[in-house]
Amino acid sequence: MLKYLRLLLLPFNVIYASVVFVRNKFFDWGVLRSTSFDMPIICVGNLAVGGSGKTPTTEYLVRLLSGYKVAILSRGYGRKTKGFVLANDTSTAETIGDEPLQYYRKFKNVTVAVCEDRVAGIRKLKEDHEVILLDDAYQHRKVKAGFNILLFEFSKITSFQILMPAGNLRETFAGVKRAQVVLITKSPSEITDVAKTEISNKLQLKTQQDLAYARIGYQRLKHLYSGEEIDFSLNQEVFLLTGIANPEPLKQYLVSKKVKVYSFEYPDHHRFTEKEIEALVGSFQNHPAKEKIIVTTEKDGQRLLNDKLRDLLLNLPVYYLPIANEINAADKSRFDQKILDYVASAKRFDKIH
Repeated sequence: MLKYLRLLLLPFNVIYASVVFVRNKFFDWGVLRSTSFDMPIICVGNLAVGGSGKTPTTEYLVRLLSGYKVAILSRGYGRKTKGFVLANDTSTAETIGDEPLQYYRKFKNVTVAVCEDRVAGIRKLKEDHEVILLDDAYQHRKVKAGFNILLFEFSKITSFQILMPAGNLRETFAGVKRAQVVLITKSPSEITDVAKTEISNKLQLKTQQDLAYARIGYQRLKHLYSGEEIDFSLNQEVFLLTGIANPEPLKQYLVSKKVKVYSFEYPDHHRFTEKEIEALVGSFQNHPAKEKIIVTTEKDGQRLLNDKLRDLLLNLPVYYLPIANEINAADKSRFDQKILDYVASAKRFDKIH
C-alpha cells in the first residue's frame, strides 16, 4: 500500500527537488548566508531519512573527544518544547527528545542542549565549550560546520533511491561533496572488494574526502530502571518493543542469539501509549515460558521513563540493548586522527582553560 502511495507522490518530487536544488545553490553561491564559528563544529548527518546510525556515531565522537569540553546540540525531534533548552535532571523525552535524553543520561561530563535554530544554539554554548557536535544537521546549512561526517547504511547505499516525498532522500547524492568523511554504517564484519568498489563508484569522492566503514557493536543487556546487566539465554523468549526507523539489524542479531522473538514494532520516534504498553505487558504475562524478557532499544527506552509507563513496567524484566559504532580496524586510525587533527587545528586556545 505504501509503495503505491509513494508512486502517487512522484509528481511532487519535481517541486521538492527544485526547492532543494535552488536552496543548496543559494548557500553555495552565498546568496543565503551560512554562519561560521571560531571553534570546532562537527556535524553528523545523512542524506536519507532515519536509521543510519547518527546516535551511535555521535556517542563515538564523545568518547573520542573525551579530553575536550564537549557540547551536543540537537534539534530535539519529537519534543513538545520550543527554543533553546538545556538538558538537566528533570528533562524528559517530551522536553528535549529521546536521543538528547539518551546523551544526557549516558555522558555526565557533556553538555546536551536542543534548539531548532542551530546558529542561536551554538551562540549560547560556544563560550563555555571547546567542541560542539551537531546531531542530524547536515541539511541545516545556516551553520557552516568545520567538519561534516556523512552517514550511509551499508545495505542501502548502492540501491536506487529517490527524493522525498516519494522516496527517502532529503537531498540528492550531490550533497556528498560537502562531507569531509563518509562513514558506511551497519556494515558486515567482512566487506568484499567488489562491494567496496561499488560503493566508491557510487560516491565518487574527491581526494581530500575519506571513506570509512563501521559495524554495529551490541553490548550487554541493561535493565531499564535498575541498570543491572545480563546476557541472553539460549532459547529465551524475547518480547521486542521498537520505535526506530529500521529494526531489521536488531532482529537479525536476536536470531543469531538463538532466542524466540515476539515483535511489537512502531514507527521511528513513536510515542508509546499506555494502551500499547498494556498490550505488550499482557502478552508477556500470559505467555507460559519461564525464560522470558522484554527488550527494547536504548533510544526507545528513553520514552518509557515517564511515570505512567514506568508504573506499568517497573516490576518486569525490561532491558534495553545498547549499541556502539565499531569502526573497521583498517579505517579506525585514519578516521580518528582526521577528527582529532581538525579539532586541534580549530580549537580556540585563548577561550577555554
